[in-house]
Amino acid sequence: MTGARGGRWTFGSGPEVARLFHRLLALVFLDAWLSLASQVRGLIGERGLLPWADFLAQAKALPPSEAIPLHAMPTIFWWLSSDRALVAFIWVGVALSLCALAGLRPRLCFAVQVALYLSYATVGRTFLGFQWDNLLIECGAFAVLLPRGRRSFAIHLLFRLILFKLYFESGIAKWQSPLHDWQDGSAMTFYYQTAPLPTWVALYAHALPVWWHHFESWATLALELLVPFGIFGPRRVRLATLALLTGFQVVNAATANYGFFCYLAVALGVFLLEDRDLVRAAAWLRRRLHLEPAPLAPSSVALSPRALRARRSLEIFALTLFAAISLADGLWAFAGSDSLSAAIEPARELYQPFRLVGTYHLFAAITRERIEPEVETFDGARWTERELRHKPGALDRRPDFVAPHQPRLDFQLWFYGLGYERSTPTYIVNLLDRVCSDPQAVAGFFARPLDPHPKSVRLIFWEYRFATLAEHRATGAWWLRTRKDESRPMNCQG
Repeated sequence: MTGARGGRWTFGSGPEVARLFHRLLALVFLDAWLSLASQVRGLIGERGLLPWADFLAQAKALPPSEAIPLHAMPTIFWWLSSDRALVAFIWVGVALSLCALAGLRPRLCFAVQVALYLSYATVGRTFLGFQWDNLLIECGAFAVLLPRGRRSFAIHLLFRLILFKLYFESGIAKWQSPLHDWQDGSAMTFYYQTAPLPTWVALYAHALPVWWHHFESWATLALELLVPFGIFGPRRVRLATLALLTGFQVVNAATANYGFFCYLAVALGVFLLEDRDLVRAAAWLRRRLHLEPAPLAPSSVALSPRALRARRSLEIFALTLFAAISLADGLWAFAGSDSLSAAIEPARELYQPFRLVGTYHLFAAITRERIEPEVETFDGARWTERELRHKPGALDRRPDFVAPHQPRLDFQLWFYGLGYERSTPTYIVNLLDRVCSDPQAVAGFFARPLDPHPKSVRLIFWEYRFATLAEHRATGAWWLRTRKDESRPMNCQG
């Protein structure tokens, strides 16, 4: 199977790829923990927008007939009760990430981190329910089974399946868009302007000709529906696939802020490489930097034939179970059959709370409007806008690069803007209440200090669009906006 020049189909990836992926995954976990540390109290702490302790207290108070089993809400916080623990375990996660990065028992580090991150995702609900949060848990869980000292066809194939699912399922979702906007080419004429947290580069991308945006829309469909099959092809096809998928994520990262998602997607691409590719790349880099040859990697502990057979059986079982659940979940999400979905639903209730197998449907349809909710406070004389740190606010404020950090409230408000007329989520009600009665609890979300004693608070809903390049050059404005609606003011004086 192994050709000297890589012309035939080979599997190729082995211990070198595994060790590189472990390092990259450790970096992504490190970023995820540090990003969460900067905002966790404001999001789900005791004075936060969705207090975790209140959530679990309500769950514990249910009558026995309605009690929620532990496996349906897997979190260590069932047995904890303080914000100190909420913060402390994040720093445990940081320490474990650094240990994994240094190569100190990385598989054990990932096992503990997955349990911790799942615990935060469970109590974080809305704020930790993004598809890339699930992807991180999925990758971390199977990284526990990824051997570092020997080849494992099953586990390396499993990670290629994760990469395939990430793109192919997103492509199916786009193809099934009720707006047919990816098929008719219109999707990308709106995307850069209406993405959740665009960067300043998005203004220039949005200004490209309409024919180019149509091409981008159709190219995205091709990239997600056709190119992923190259993941399972010969070496040269895999390398071309890796180049295309990596380039796609570079464009994503350059034009919008998606937290750690783009970086994790790129990290998964290392499974398209062969060990020899990494050895050659490392040798070339050492020569360029005039470094000494790298010491040989320590060999793994030799396993007895019986232990090796047992581990390989476990790996094949994990691959088979992963493939079966992925297929079932994909049918549930995309088949469009109520009877099939009903048949699969009981099984989903068992595995879904653990988020070990995800289904991905990124940007199935592109929103045509950008509605931004903005907080305003009243001091008795005038209303004052209160901008969040990373949302569009002042028209001349340049959209920033904030990834791989993800400001989760800023991001979530984008979703709220899509459906603000239908309902008001609890975290929005609590945000206004905190601005009224406890500004310090949410001060970290805002670009400037809040009024410590406002009289009233409300939301103004603006429709934003990018300025044209001519308008930007003439006025310095990045955005133009039109007032759409406002909420009923909340009285801060009881």
